[in-house]
Amino acid sequence: MSRIGNAPVAIPSGVTIAVDNNNVVTVKGTKGELSQKVDEAISINIEGDVANITRATEAKKHKALHGLYRTLLNNMVTGVSEGYKKELELVGVGYRASASGQTLELAVGYSHPIMFTLPKEIKVSAESKKGNAPLVTLESHDKQLMGQVAAKIRSFRSPEPYKGKGILFKGEVIRRKAGKSAAK
Repeated sequence: MSRIGNAPVAIPSGVTIAVDNNNVVTVKGTKGELSQKVDEAISINIEGDVANITRATEAKKHKALHGLYRTLLNNMVTGVSEGYKKELELVGVGYRASASGQTLELAVGYSHPIMFTLPKEIKVSAESKKGNAPLVTLESHDKQLMGQVAAKIRSFRSPEPYKGKGILFKGEVIRRKAGKSAAK
C-alpha cells in the first residue's frame, strides 16, 4: 500500500489536466504549462476537481512508481497554479550578484565574474541590502528545473565549513568546523 500514491491530487480552479494516448500528462494553469510522460503501469483518473492515481499490479517497481507519479503530478498542479520560489544567499566578503533579463552575474571570489544564463521558464532577481548578504531569488512554475538551476548556481561556490562562506539556500545552516590548533 502506497500512502502517498493513494492520496488524491486536488485540482484548483483554473487548472486543467489532460492525458493523451501515449500516457503523457499535460497540466495547464495561469502560471504556465507542464508535461510529464507516465509509465504504462500507472493510470490517472480525473473525476471533477480530483485526480486519482492507480497502479496495474502490486509489484515492487509499480508501488514505487505509484508514489513517484502522484508526487510529480501534485508538483505540476501546484507549480502552474501557485508557482515555486527559491532564495540563495551569497555569504562572503565582496560577494555580489546582479540580474539583467535572463542573465545572472555573480562575483564570488574568483578573478572574473561568472555570467550564468537562465532558462526562459525561470525569473531571476537579485537584491543587495546594506548589512545583509546579497540575495538571489528564483521563481518558476517548474519545480524540477528550478531545483537544477539553483543547484548549478550553488555549485559555483559551495559553502565551506571553516569560514561559512559560499552560496547557501536561505535558512540553510552550515555545520562549522574548528580550524587548526596552534602548535605548542
